[in-house]
Amino acid sequence: MAENDRTLRTTDGESSADVKHLPVELLGWGRNRLRDLPWRQVRDRWSILVAEVMLQQTQVARVEEYWWRFLDRFPTPAACAEASAGEVIAEWVGLGYNRRPLNLHRTATAVVDRHGGVVPAVLADLLALPGIGPYTARAVLAFADEADVGVVDTNVARVLARWVGRRLTGSEVQYLADASVPLGEGWAWNQVVLDLGATICRARTPECWQCPLNAHCAWRQQGDDPAVGSAGVSRRQKPFQGSDRQGRGLLIAALASGPVTAPELANTMGWPNDQLRVERVVTSLVAEGLVISDGFCYTLPGGLEV
Repeated sequence: MAENDRTLRTTDGESSADVKHLPVELLGWGRNRLRDLPWRQVRDRWSILVAEVMLQQTQVARVEEYWWRFLDRFPTPAACAEASAGEVIAEWVGLGYNRRPLNLHRTATAVVDRHGGVVPAVLADLLALPGIGPYTARAVLAFADEADVGVVDTNVARVLARWVGRRLTGSEVQYLADASVPLGEGWAWNQVVLDLGATICRARTPECWQCPLNAHCAWRQQGDDPAVGSAGVSRRQKPFQGSDRQGRGLLIAALASGPVTAPELANTMGWPNDQLRVERVVTSLVAEGLVISDGFCYTLPGGLEV
């Protein structure tokens, strides 16, 4: 596979060290190897937006079940905005990171208020929505509108850092991703690079002998991994068992079925002998708007019909 001879310049126009773009031949290698994922069969911006928010730090297999169910309940931004935040959070229970459904509810409300209920197709408008960052905004454009923009998640950022053989800045990694997209191939190209990172150029067990970039990859498992500490590459998460995240999730799951009183909090969250921890975590949930309290009774925001 031949190298592309273009070199990288950062988004502010400053010249970087010679950094080769990903070769366009990668598209031919990966087009027929794409994973069969349900959100790849649609081009609706709301459906894509929901999928991409769900996929953040969550395994694909878990998202498939929830995606269908969530869209059945909230098929449009208007349907989501009309529901209470608590109803949206309850539909999310089990996926974790419950700030995501709260932000998605806020996003749906903003789409209705600012864009007539239609998810916008302009990058700046997408980035202005609550909780929508560069990855999700570009994913909506690439996968719903097939725009020629580079989508950078942790898998893509890892591929790019290993390809060039050094850590990249945020400006560099996004520019390299954008500039590597072949003209008119935004949808397929991004899916191929995402799958390459997810299935072959993995974080801990890369299968370099199967990688189509192997011949010209600057790393190839020689020396320290340049993806570690590179922009856009997430770090290994702390164990879930016994974490604050686990206690938060247990409480949210309980609240999806009805109110929880203050005396019930400790047992509900799995910390019957750690009242200080209970108070600290519950206080953070209230501050984030995920939980509502009158000082004695705790509920999801907006109440919940059960």
